[in-house]
Amino acid sequence: MKSNKHNKNLQNSTSAVIWDAPTRVFHWLLVTSYVIAWLSFDDNRFLFFHVFGGYVFFGLLIFRFVWGLIGTHYARFHTFAYDWTSVWDYLKALLTGRAARHIGHNPIGGWAIFLMLFLGLLVCVAGLLTFGGEEGHGPLRGMVSFKIGMYSREIHEILAWTMLAVTAVHVAGVVVESLIHKDNLVWAMVTGRKDDTAGLTSVRGHHFLGLFIATAVFVSGAVYFRGYLTETADNLYMPYKGPELPDSALWREECGSCHFAFHPILLPERSWRAIFEGQHEHFGDDLDLDDDTYEELLAFHIQNAAESKLNEPANKVLLFEDPASVPLRVTETKYWQHKHKDINEAYWKSKQVKEKGNCTACHLDAKQGTFEDSDMRLPDISPAEKK
Repeated sequence: MKSNKHNKNLQNSTSAVIWDAPTRVFHWLLVTSYVIAWLSFDDNRFLFFHVFGGYVFFGLLIFRFVWGLIGTHYARFHTFAYDWTSVWDYLKALLTGRAARHIGHNPIGGWAIFLMLFLGLLVCVAGLLTFGGEEGHGPLRGMVSFKIGMYSREIHEILAWTMLAVTAVHVAGVVVESLIHKDNLVWAMVTGRKDDTAGLTSVRGHHFLGLFIATAVFVSGAVYFRGYLTETADNLYMPYKGPELPDSALWREECGSCHFAFHPILLPERSWRAIFEGQHEHFGDDLDLDDDTYEELLAFHIQNAAESKLNEPANKVLLFEDPASVPLRVTETKYWQHKHKDINEAYWKSKQVKEKGNCTACHLDAKQGTFEDSDMRLPDISPAEKK
């Protein structure tokens, strides 16, 4: 119990502050950041939002680990670090309806907190590895291989689902305990107070620290998303900048004169060789390239084909494609089809897109060839076009 120097004595009150402001702010911001990350994880267009939720989540976890050591009485880890015997005894008492009321975390709740904190830390580490290896961004960019990033994504998702399951059990426990002891535990985490605590001393509120944490998250969000706040219709914000890919004036001139100039990373080497070998029957046209132009263009495409693994799309093309297949169109690759499988057919027929090869209609960085997930915006089409 805290000394009178650090706590306000409420000996004559029937309620006391159990949860300090930083603990309460941490709790609700952690829930909010997890929800943001969860709702944005399945659509790569919102990767930027998912990463923000993850960063906030990670930062809050770091704070909680520190606060668990130096915080107020009921927030400290040692107050709910129960041994297995205590947990087992509490569980048996709970099943028989004789579980004792705990002012702070009960034994099962304490173990759930430790498990969620540990799982949350693992989720964040796996997320950072994914972000650095597979996406090529974040503090681990260039330090993690694509393969490690890809495996980390699978682990990241498994851990996130596991944490969700543990959280569901935790919430169920909160509801059960609230009913058994007639304690509104959710409201207590809002106000910090618990009733029927006569004789107990309130913990120090630390309201300034709680306000500081909330303000820091808000300001961080404003800075992080400032690009969306300042963008214009003619200059849309691109959250991520992919690697600068090799360029060729001849490639843009020759290929871009008839259609969108697809960067070589979008097809494997065998496809580009087949395309150039069939230049006189190029989708109904005869390219009729002179020898020098042919050799220079072929060399550019071979050198920078998907096998170059210059960015995520290049790696994914190789990952998805059957080594024996020779797709002659970017839209024929398994990766392209996987990425676009949920796109409403109406978009392809809309006046803004018109055809599946019109990458610039949706991808803000299509000309650079980077195709970053969050740099994609579906155009606005009328309700009539969506039908």
